[in-house]
Amino acid sequence: MPTILVVTLICASSLAVQDCTRATAQDVITHPAHSPQECMLIGPAIAAGSGRGTDAGTYVKTLCERRR
Repeated sequence: MPTILVVTLICASSLAVQDCTRATAQDVITHPAHSPQECMLIGPAIAAGSGRGTDAGTYVKTLCERRR
């Protein structure tokens, strides 16, 4: 069972990176991962695959969280 959760945040480009959170993101996409390395690789790919990662006026921020 994957122990890491990939959290991909789609945030407005007017929002500072440190202020981009689950609460302030325009969209939040989650996906399981098996390692931190896998998490960092698939986070942007998930956003791109959803079509949201390339929207004008937005950027992608990837977080890796431990599953409970």
